[in-house]
Amino acid sequence: WGYSDLDAFSTSLSHTITLDLNRIINIHLLLSSTICTGYGLAHISGLSGPGMYTSDLHHILGSVRFIKPALNLIALSTYTYGVIPSHHIVAGYLNTLTSLWHTSSTPSPILFQLMRMGNLEGVLSTSIVAVFYASCVTSATMWYGSATSPHELYGTTRYDWDNATFSLNIESRVAAVRPSSYAWNTLPDALVLYDYIGCNPSKGGLFRSGPLIKGHGVIQNWIGHASFSQGTLSLAVRRMPAFFETFPVILIDQSGTVRADISFRRGSSTYGVEQLSVRLSISGGTLNGLAVSNGSLVKNYARKAQFGEIFTFDKKTASSDGLWRTSIRGWYSFSHVILSFIFLFGHLWHAARSLFKDIWTGVLISSISKLEYGRNEKLGDDTTTSKTSAFL
Repeated sequence: WGYSDLDAFSTSLSHTITLDLNRIINIHLLLSSTICTGYGLAHISGLSGPGMYTSDLHHILGSVRFIKPALNLIALSTYTYGVIPSHHIVAGYLNTLTSLWHTSSTPSPILFQLMRMGNLEGVLSTSIVAVFYASCVTSATMWYGSATSPHELYGTTRYDWDNATFSLNIESRVAAVRPSSYAWNTLPDALVLYDYIGCNPSKGGLFRSGPLIKGHGVIQNWIGHASFSQGTLSLAVRRMPAFFETFPVILIDQSGTVRADISFRRGSSTYGVEQLSVRLSISGGTLNGLAVSNGSLVKNYARKAQFGEIFTFDKKTASSDGLWRTSIRGWYSFSHVILSFIFLFGHLWHAARSLFKDIWTGVLISSISKLEYGRNEKLGDDTTTSKTSAFL
């Protein structure tokens, strides 16, 4: 109370010593708005800051760059970097004006009572909503992917694997270069790594603690891209979906028709790899140009091709156990979703306590005069004190 003479510690009407919660919360809003404006106007744009980490469409050529604010309709896209500084600038300006207005003005008594603005716990429950909203937004943008969460820093999203984003990108790059055997060796290492199921954040269970390398280990080499064929017919292995631990090994053609598989019981096999003489060829990587028709080798690489591109791993360094772990993206999204639920329940709890304070606090001493029979000549009217109550 060393600064009790400040306006924030006196009411606007009676000027008694108290906490003017309306003015205090808007002073904090003014401070946060100033930081928000400075972040977008100076820190990200490069005026007096380093900028932020940005990347290209395929998350390969990422680096720290300055970002020019985009104050137009293009800024509505979540995959446009110009949206970040522009939204911080606009939000900072808007909230600065809002905080100045509410600091210099007082709401009507009806609104003040209705929103419990004189209750410290009511103000607390209102402020929790802002944190709840922020945690929901950051967890959603992290899980579904946005310009603020580049793959180089947080790993791929599960939808990249579900939609075969990087597999299709690799195919388009290979098709644009001739000869194709040379094209596979021109692929960026990051792009090849993204097309591996171990990078999928939904592949690792949340109850398997540890980093990604505790799963398959530290990557040593890229074996190459496995291609299969049956005579003149080109085949591809059906990749494992994100939420499967095991999946049958089937080889399909370009129309999606099953042409070969690895059967569970060899006695009833009709599409066996050995029966149909399926061949394997490796493009790119350490085994570039390898072509085999041995059944056991073809089935071995077909099982590995379910996971995307094929790598060799060092399992001793991290004592890897072969169980996939989720990436930083998965842990970030999960932890912030849990935090958002805690904030939501905290808001509901404190809002209910402030709104229904008259109920949960019970009967107070101050309310006895309104309820006790015989204290007043007229029940509940303090101005009509009875003669007998004067001796109580």
